[in-house]
Amino acid sequence: MALISSPLLFFLSTVFVLISQANAQSSVSHFCLYDQGNYSTRSPYEANLDQTLSDLVYSTNETNIKDGFYPYSYGLVSDRVYAIGLCRGDIKEDLCHNCLNDSRIALKQLCPNQKEAIVWYDNCMLRYSNRPLLCILENQPAFSQWNNSTQNVSNVDGYSKVIKNLLDGMISEAASGNSYKCATRTLVAPDSSNTTIYAHAQCTPDLVETDCIACLKNISGQIPQCCLGKEGGRYYTPSCNFRYGTNAFFDLTADASSPEGKQRSTTRTVIIIIVPTVIITMIIVISICIILKVRRPRDKVETYDISSSSSYEAGDEIASVESLQIDFSTIRDATDNFSDAFKLGKGGFGTVYKGKLSNGREIAVKRLSKMSRQGDLQFKNEVMLVAKLQHRNLVRLLGFCLEGDERLLIYEFVPNRSLDRYIFDPMKRAHLDWERRYKIIKGIARGLLYLHEDSRLRIIHRDLKAGNILLDAEMNPKVSDFGMARMFVLDQTEGNTNRIVGTYGYMAPEYAMFGQFSVKSDVFSFGVLMLEILTGQKITRFHNEENNEYLLSYAWKVWREGTASNIIDPMLKDSPITETMRCINIGLLCVQENVAERPDMTSVVFMLSGNCNTLPVPTQPANFMLSNDISTTLIQQDNSSSGTKYEVSITELYPR
Repeated sequence: MALISSPLLFFLSTVFVLISQANAQSSVSHFCLYDQGNYSTRSPYEANLDQTLSDLVYSTNETNIKDGFYPYSYGLVSDRVYAIGLCRGDIKEDLCHNCLNDSRIALKQLCPNQKEAIVWYDNCMLRYSNRPLLCILENQPAFSQWNNSTQNVSNVDGYSKVIKNLLDGMISEAASGNSYKCATRTLVAPDSSNTTIYAHAQCTPDLVETDCIACLKNISGQIPQCCLGKEGGRYYTPSCNFRYGTNAFFDLTADASSPEGKQRSTTRTVIIIIVPTVIITMIIVISICIILKVRRPRDKVETYDISSSSSYEAGDEIASVESLQIDFSTIRDATDNFSDAFKLGKGGFGTVYKGKLSNGREIAVKRLSKMSRQGDLQFKNEVMLVAKLQHRNLVRLLGFCLEGDERLLIYEFVPNRSLDRYIFDPMKRAHLDWERRYKIIKGIARGLLYLHEDSRLRIIHRDLKAGNILLDAEMNPKVSDFGMARMFVLDQTEGNTNRIVGTYGYMAPEYAMFGQFSVKSDVFSFGVLMLEILTGQKITRFHNEENNEYLLSYAWKVWREGTASNIIDPMLKDSPITETMRCINIGLLCVQENVAERPDMTSVVFMLSGNCNTLPVPTQPANFMLSNDISTTLIQQDNSSSGTKYEVSITELYPR
């Protein structure tokens, strides 16, 4: 094997170099922005710039919220560098990183010693500056270009109108549809050629929905001027872009006669010549490996063991649902036959017990009500679904038990119980200083972002509140109790239900009154929760010194009057005013009555990071009383102050 591996590695590396060279592409356009000044060679700014661009391409820092969008900054205030890398939403991660790497090398050469610059490639955009860039809508500098290789259209006015209408129809989808904030569509050309038009629109994911809409509408207004009479064109700004053409530029089956197609054709030629040789060589290597492997004894297949702390790490695949099933006797022994002394609380779905396994590991056991109508198969499927939701800010499901009419769910034990036990208690609230509260807010936001965008399924929680946020030993938040959650397919953005469930005060108005729910419903609940954490008062029981008021309307009133500091919990009197005011601003944005004006969780996480220099100004939030037409029997009253001490439950998800 040693005699083969070195030449093989050298040969493969040569292949990859050839393919990379074949894929190399020149920039579409760039701008050197002289208004921001220049820097000296070997200055601290240049060192910070090199570090920032290198980290942007190669780092896996948490600021890289989503693959394809890479914000980064580095350095002290006077010489700090801010950068943003954005890849087209449909390309693979390796192509994205290759494009950004080409960009960082080229941009410094194209704009030597300039403190601010931007470059666009077919697959990505890169910009850097000595000023903050995140969460700011910028329409300049702008670049437009028609495709030189495309033909003139016969009906200029009709074609331009079709392209404009095509973009207008994509704006809402790009602004709200996914965390990439992009959309792609195809359309048959309005002539006798029956040619297919391919279109792609995208905003930077840090923009709130309304800013993304405004950015793309600005491009829509420029389309007739930029690309009049041409079958293909593009319009780029720092905050958004739009591209269209008769070549499938976001499809590997693009026409080889186009410049892009020729480039891919060259690549395919290289691959056709080299790959068969590589395959033959690899077959030989694999054959040798197989021969060596069959001589070794087979490893014993490991079974799932709840008592092992390393048996279920985040991201592990579950071989089968049976691998999570635990003997009833094991759980019965762990809870001393479900003794009242081990009872933690009782919720709508059953009773929760604390348990201790034979090795000393503590667990939380949810004993579901025997009145549950779930079938065995449905129960197992839902367990599998919950078990696959793996994030440090979500409570982890360890296993389940299904025996007779017993249905048990086994979770990790979270020692500090729920957030409402602290935030609404006059004495315990003192233990939550600003640093801890800010960490809790950001952790909840990351957990929701995972549910909405990063998990295998798009999950709407529908019952986010302080009682459903558990705190571990380090006071890290974990979202729990998915009993009312709904599952969306990946490209679905909203749904309707005739059965309204949730907690009064936390429900978005469009859901409480009309049964319409979406990821923005959770955003509304998150905004309420943020304001509760900041004030230390419950949404349904808020009062000021004068009289009882609705928390959202009072928060808006003091914000508008410039006295928002009056609403902050007195326990936080020494907290940094800039951060607390920022959180009130974000909380008010989340509870806007107009769904489109609420940010998605991607934007919320960016705002909470502190890198957004300018936040949108909120308008008056939703202020409604529950309609008498809505059956209150379907709505949970928030009795968490005297109810369940530890709430966890099976996820009841309904595919649509």
